[in-house]
This record gives sequence, structure tokens and C-alpha cells, in this order.
Amino acid sequence: MITIVLILITVGCSFYAWSNSSVYSGWMLNPYMVSNKNQYYRFITSGFIHGDQMHLFFNMLSFFFFGLNLESEMSPLYFIALYLLGIIISDIPSFLKHRKSQRYNSLGASGAVSAVIFGSILYNPLNKISLFFILQMPGFIYAILFLIYSYYMGKREGDHINHDAHFYGAVFGVVFILLTGDGNVLQNFIEQVSHWGGFF
Repeated sequence: MITIVLILITVGCSFYAWSNSSVYSGWMLNPYMVSNKNQYYRFITSGFIHGDQMHLFFNMLSFFFFGLNLESEMSPLYFIALYLLGIIISDIPSFLKHRKSQRYNSLGASGAVSAVIFGSILYNPLNKISLFFILQMPGFIYAILFLIYSYYMGKREGDHINHDAHFYGAVFGVVFILLTGDGNVLQNFIEQVSHWGGFF
């Protein structure tokens, strides 16, 4: 399955980068280096490395839950395109904002994961998600909490994680699914959420 393969690649790249400081710094998104040294590969490589094990675990756990669901709704080509473009497009605002700053760096699959999460939720907003294997909630509630966490961490800054990419990745995921998915996906989403109260 594509989701599992992408997780394995990301885990492998992250551990490799942690053991090699030059790779770690060379793969991060540094807008200045992209703009002045034409190192455009950083838009992709930055999405396959993470700041630490918790950052990696949180992103890959979220991707695992939602990726498997969304993968069953899409063609393999569209699914891969959503993930890779999610990495790139979610980083563009940060690139434009910090392209003159030599010190700004970011990394992580946050943009791609957000794109997958919100794409999956458009299809199945009421799918139950277990938070830390204990607390269960509908997928769209999990997504709201995910964005709150991203907003809070984005305000803190200083960890090289591009938390702002969560928001832009989410928007991209919704737009991508609406453009490439079933024409009834939005109507089905509204109907499912509107009946959510009946599940209590």
C-alpha cells in the first residue's frame, strides 16, 4: 500500500538525517538557499525528515489513520500527487515570507499529512479516530484539534517545524479532492456532519 511505503521512506530518511548533520541541514527547507542557490530539491526533501522522534511519530500516526482511508477512495496517481504536492504547496507561503532570511529552516511532512487528513475527512467525516489509542472521536473533530495544535505550536516557533504548513496543506487537500474527486463529495460531507448529532 502506498501509505505504508511513504511511511517507511519517511522514517528511513528521518533516521538517516539524524545520524548525518550535513544531510539534516542540507535537506531542510531554507528559503534563502532555495532562492539564492536554486536548491529547489529542498521543497521535497524537507517533507521526508523530521525534527525529532515525537514529531515523526505524530505525523506518521496521523498519516497512517487517514492515508489508508483516503487511498481506498483515490487512484494511486492522484494519491501520490496529493501527498507530494501537499509538501511543496504548503511550504510556498513560508518560502515567500522568509526567502531573505538565512536563518529560517523548516522540515516535516506536516503539509502533506494535513492534505491527506482533510481529503480523507471530506469522504468520511464521521470515521472514528483513536487519540493515543484511548479517546475516540469523529475524524472531523480530530482535524479541528490537529489545527489547534498546529496554531499553538506555530506561535511558539523555534523548533524548525513548519506548523503553518498544516493550515495551507489542509486547504490544498480540500481543493485537490474537490477538483479531482467524486462530484458529490462535498454534498455527502455536509449530509454526514449535519446528522452527526444523531450518533449521541
